[in-house]
Amino acid sequence: MRRITALIGSSIASVSMPWLNIFGNTSSSVKSVSDKVRLGIIGIGDRGKVLLLSLKEYVELLNIEIAAICDDYEPHLKHGLQLTQGNAKGFNDYRKMIQMKNLDGVIIATPLNEHAKMTIDSLNNGLHVFCEKAMARNIDDVKGMYDTHIKTKKILQIGLQRMFNPVYLEGIQKIYKGEIGQITQIRAYWHRNNNWRRPLPNNDPTFEKRVNWRLYDDVSAGLLTELASHQIQVANWVLNTEPISVLGNGSINYWKDGRNVYDNVACIFSYPNGVQFIYDSVISNKHYGLEEQILGSNGTIEFEVNKIYSETPPAPPAILQLINDIEKGIFNTFPIGGASWVPETATQYKGELISNNYKMDETKLQLEAFIKYIREGKAPEILTKHGYCASLWCLLAERAIKTNQVVNLSDDYKI
Repeated sequence: MRRITALIGSSIASVSMPWLNIFGNTSSSVKSVSDKVRLGIIGIGDRGKVLLLSLKEYVELLNIEIAAICDDYEPHLKHGLQLTQGNAKGFNDYRKMIQMKNLDGVIIATPLNEHAKMTIDSLNNGLHVFCEKAMARNIDDVKGMYDTHIKTKKILQIGLQRMFNPVYLEGIQKIYKGEIGQITQIRAYWHRNNNWRRPLPNNDPTFEKRVNWRLYDDVSAGLLTELASHQIQVANWVLNTEPISVLGNGSINYWKDGRNVYDNVACIFSYPNGVQFIYDSVISNKHYGLEEQILGSNGTIEFEVNKIYSETPPAPPAILQLINDIEKGIFNTFPIGGASWVPETATQYKGELISNNYKMDETKLQLEAFIKYIREGKAPEILTKHGYCASLWCLLAERAIKTNQVVNLSDDYKI
């Protein structure tokens, strides 16, 4: 009864793993439902804690065990162990953790520059890997992670959770069915008003790079790897391909606090079919928030607000009358010009919902998928390829900004 009650409130019961409709079942089985999946978590910072708490909800529901916790910062390690009620084994060195017997997979939520070595070591040690986005700090490490995944035949799932969100899954299906016509442009932005700086333990400056790693160029590419990677993946998904080039600009124009990553960026990604993906991100103004806008000849999709808009919605009578009055007021004054133009303003049409399942937790859904794929011993390769391409192109965008040149992807990195 306890297990059935848990299922009622789960994402499994409410939509029956919605991502299966697109990514499919791998149709092989290494572990049965009765076999426990044993996981280790490397990195118990903000994101690692979210992942740990999400996994805790699946302990009985999906028959898993959080078997190990690893963090080289003692307070994080201690807190992680407390969250598992002391049931997990603690490590301060991931290399020792991945040698545990009967461990099935690891979840990596550490600073970006540590992802590659941890992932490659874990894959080579026979473990399946869920690694937070982006994949790595440089493109050689991204390729190294992918190549190791291919060589070992172990799962490498990257934390691009929008691929498991029902709104995105249903919206992508609508796009592929042609409901908004031919895609002619994609626009996306991610705006915050937060300097990303976090307080240091006991104000100890020796912790600066460990705590504020997102602000330093040797550890992170800032807005591009932490935020843009998500939205590049969405653009690639919508167009079912990857860019052929990128150009961009960036600067530090507000947060002049010693950081050396940009606090604002603007990029244009060009795709093989002539579509442009226009992207910008700032962390000094949050008014517009974040969005991915998919512009088609017959309609528009805005994923973050769960809306689809037709280009030819039924016009309300009041709007029609207003347009008529405006036209008369303008064109009757200039008879020699005729009714040759009408002022173009943004449409006020409120659109329709893409999906009714917008309240589902995409972080839990992606972990649910990882557990399922571990049981099957294999995951759909499209997941790894999306993680790979998004990770490469956010780094290529950084290169475009730094060199002030249009950047292409070398054949050496194409898969």
